[in-house]
Amino acid sequence: MSLTILLIFVLGLIFLVVGASALVRGASQLAENFGMSPLIIGLTVVALGTSTPEIAVSVSSGISGAAGIAIGNVIGSNIFNILFILGLSAIITPMMVAQQLIRLDVPVLIGTSILTWLLCLNGQLGSIDAVILLIILVTYTVFLIFFSKRESTTVKAEYEDEFGHKGSQPGHWLVNSGFFIVGLILLVFGANWFVRGAQSIARFAGVSESIIGLTIVAAGTSLPEAATSIMAALRGERDIAVGNVIGSSIFNLLAVLGIAGVVAPKGLQIPNGMLQLDFPFFIAVAIACFPIFFTGSRINRWEGFLFLVYYLAYLLYLILNSSQHDLLPVFSSVMLIFVVPITVITLAIITIRETRRMSLKNSDRVD
Repeated sequence: MSLTILLIFVLGLIFLVVGASALVRGASQLAENFGMSPLIIGLTVVALGTSTPEIAVSVSSGISGAAGIAIGNVIGSNIFNILFILGLSAIITPMMVAQQLIRLDVPVLIGTSILTWLLCLNGQLGSIDAVILLIILVTYTVFLIFFSKRESTTVKAEYEDEFGHKGSQPGHWLVNSGFFIVGLILLVFGANWFVRGAQSIARFAGVSESIIGLTIVAAGTSLPEAATSIMAALRGERDIAVGNVIGSSIFNLLAVLGIAGVVAPKGLQIPNGMLQLDFPFFIAVAIACFPIFFTGSRINRWEGFLFLVYYLAYLLYLILNSSQHDLLPVFSSVMLIFVVPITVITLAIITIRETRRMSLKNSDRVD
């Protein structure tokens, strides 16, 4: 692999990250100038803005026929978001989970994950399937804005501190527009170079584009989400850290796949291996979020550590599977026979305990 290809790949990644940051800054300040509250800006503009690298890369991949990178980017980014970013954030400080996430966003994430998988079972995400995802995106966003009016004062204060731009003047709209346009331009060029570099790396390494999309591309395009959540965790803004991860994962499924599926000339062809392994694995991860979030409305450090261990195990499986290593059958057996059942039993026990605790608490209130 030539140094030029590697340079194009790295420059593409830098352009994506810088472009996303500029676009989010410009868009959020323009939204504030138009009278949007920091809470709404955080839940919509910023959530979609941090997904712009995924949108740019998946659209570019879909148009160029690299469907493996397009789909792998979305699924891999969502797995990276929940297991790595959320796991690392929880290790930094235990995460508080807002009731909205438990009642609305996590169920939406689970439902959209299953629906997307069902739409792709025929081996293709066509234009009609993509339009369905976009319709759900619009409906979810409108409902999110309506639901956010009932959010707690504490959460609103966190979003005010994170996304409020005090002292913003109407005359700044030109500068903010500049940030938005420059960010968009950087995203377009960065996505093109990043995809070209990823395809070359896949050919050089002798692995499929899907593997590159699920790993290197997914981690690279998730850097804005990682920066937002980790910085929020360090500042103690734990609602934002968790909400950003779940919100971005939903936007990835609905917006990224929706837009990429619409613009791709013949739709997105889904690799069979991804339908059998990566999609079901992500659905399992999304479902596992519910009992973990439900128990005490927080993510403890040991649960964050568990997330990281599962992400590393997932990466190890991809590496062993792509190389057809001799250890693959042993590793698969250990995961299926021991690790997965133990995890399911543990989640079931803590969920039952939490349910009983809440029942006793409610009965005491009645008495």
